[in-house]
Amino acid sequence: MAEDYATHEVADEDRLRAHWYALLARFLTTSPDLSGLEFMRGLKGDDTELGRGVKALAAAARGATPAQAEQEYFDLFVGVGQGELLPYGSYYLTGFLNEKPLAILRADMAALGIARIGQVKEPEDHIASLCEIMAGMITGAFGEPVSLARQQEFFARHIGSWAPRFFEDLEAARSAALFMPVGTIGKVFMTIESQAFEMAA
Repeated sequence: MAEDYATHEVADEDRLRAHWYALLARFLTTSPDLSGLEFMRGLKGDDTELGRGVKALAAAARGATPAQAEQEYFDLFVGVGQGELLPYGSYYLTGFLNEKPLAILRADMAALGIARIGQVKEPEDHIASLCEIMAGMITGAFGEPVSLARQQEFFARHIGSWAPRFFEDLEAARSAALFMPVGTIGKVFMTIESQAFEMAA
């Protein structure tokens, strides 16, 4: 997948959507180091439900160290044998990893001209990868911006069908402190995206 987002003329509201997807991808790809925590600490929210989640994340980051963040990420997503959560579409949709939903995703990615970066070991149906793909589809990181109808189809098939449950699970996970607000942000944003796509249909 693309490492950087290409610059194309896209509407402000679409660039904002891509920003939220990119933030979720950044938060969920790996544990934040000191610069990542400092980034989180500097986030500004507002009084919307999404904004309150951002405020909560900034506050949680101010109380976390890189070592604590690394341990929490490990407990949540890696674990000894398995983390508390498995952030993969195949698992949420079938109960198993590397199942048919991953094969369908790979076919859809190929049709869109999207390939994962060689050094990436995680399956493409990891939630961070899917958020990165959505951001790139919106901004044109993989060529030209993808139509809203194509975005909606991809979202419904590969994200909306399971990601809301994942973010709810993250929000409620016993190991989650720093990442609990990430669950809130993801849950709220998924709802906003679903409603926006329904209105545009």
